[in-house]
Amino acid sequence: MSEDRPNRAAQVVRQLEHDIVTGALKPGDRLDERQLSERFGTSRTPVREALLQLMNSGLVSSIPRKGAVVAAVTVADLLEMFEVMAELESLCARLAARRMQPEEVAELERLHLACKRHLDAGDHDGYYLTNVAFHEAIYAGGRNSYLVRNTKQVRNRLSPYRRLQLYRKGRMASSNSEHDAIVAAIKAGDEDLAANIMRDHVTVQGQALNDLIAILPRTYLDERASA
Repeated sequence: MSEDRPNRAAQVVRQLEHDIVTGALKPGDRLDERQLSERFGTSRTPVREALLQLMNSGLVSSIPRKGAVVAAVTVADLLEMFEVMAELESLCARLAARRMQPEEVAELERLHLACKRHLDAGDHDGYYLTNVAFHEAIYAGGRNSYLVRNTKQVRNRLSPYRRLQLYRKGRMASSNSEHDAIVAAIKAGDEDLAANIMRDHVTVQGQALNDLIAILPRTYLDERASA
């Protein structure tokens, strides 16, 4: 039973992430452990673990005498976080192009090919998980633990929205194509090119921004939203 618990918790996290970013759950909605346990047909332990993960990512807040509730996030919040994320990942790619060893580049290429297999299979969740590993290989390749910690912190906060973006028509294919260019720049040791391509890869602007706003619930457009 204990071996299955992490999988159960991950399933609860994915569904609650989806409910929050699509508006099925709104800012301030209470997340009761007993009700969630009944909904997902599991014990409270994986539900509690899922809520802790969601609190760490900022999607859920803990309110005194109320417990876990859906946190308030606005489009402005998201844009600011994506702006910071783009610069952090750009620096990671720059350092990786300078410091990655051949065996690490080979692992990055392996992960890139794995992403391509998920793309060909139309497996959005598989692509997302391998994409996370791809980016983390670049973080590690830069050999700056402080940068890695801060990049992961912001990445985790944005993970539901980055996952959601992969369901935009054609986004998974364009993401994989951008990975091609990132790998090539890192392999060539071209710091400026790697940094610029990664920044563009992570930045949400233009049509991508419009699409993201279109699929978010209307509560995200209310600057006064609060939990």
